[in-house]
Amino acid sequence: MAHVIVPLDQPSNYKDSQNRVDKHAQNEVLSKSSTLYIGNLSFYTTEEQIYELFSKCTSPEEGGGVKRIIMGLDRNTKTPCGFCFVEYYTHAEALASMRYVSGTKLDERVIRCDLDLGYKEGRQYGRGKSGGQVRDEHRQDYDAGRGGWGAQAQRLEIERRREVEDRYADATDGPGAVAGGGGDWKEREGAGPTLKRGRSPDDEGDSSRPTARSRKDRDQDDDS
Repeated sequence: MAHVIVPLDQPSNYKDSQNRVDKHAQNEVLSKSSTLYIGNLSFYTTEEQIYELFSKCTSPEEGGGVKRIIMGLDRNTKTPCGFCFVEYYTHAEALASMRYVSGTKLDERVIRCDLDLGYKEGRQYGRGKSGGQVRDEHRQDYDAGRGGWGAQAQRLEIERRREVEDRYADATDGPGAVAGGGGDWKEREGAGPTLKRGRSPDDEGDSSRPTARSRKDRDQDDDS
């Protein structure tokens, strides 16, 4: 049975990709580490929420507790990007958090806890091309808690919209452009008063004929 159930306080396959420590030395450090790496956080989860959750596994009466929390930040915007480091005073507290907190929900997200080799300055920043985490660079699904679409998907959408705008601009400004709603006509209309065409002799002749016929009709009426 012991070979079937995996202990909840054992490190996973997580590792710092930029750490050059060999596996034996890494295991030695992890066996004493009091630092946890917390992943899959919402961008909107606060440091206060994290402290409240992870302080449940502390032992203040034994001199323990949460030493500090380092929020993971987008390298460009300096805003939270979905991970953090939690430092305890003791290794036992870190193991307790792995056992009881990892796999639970925080802000409606299942979070992941792993023993870490130890925080170093600079590790608080995302390593993705866009400034966030690498996992959010290639993500194709929509995740409201992690900024919506993945960074690559967002760039593709921006490029698609730019192409549509460029095609529309070419269609309205090119040689075969469609009239733009009569703007020139409106300008001409407001340029000054409209001049009327003068009356010609033909116009007067046309208007006099009906009058002559009406007089003849009246003369015939008198004779009768």
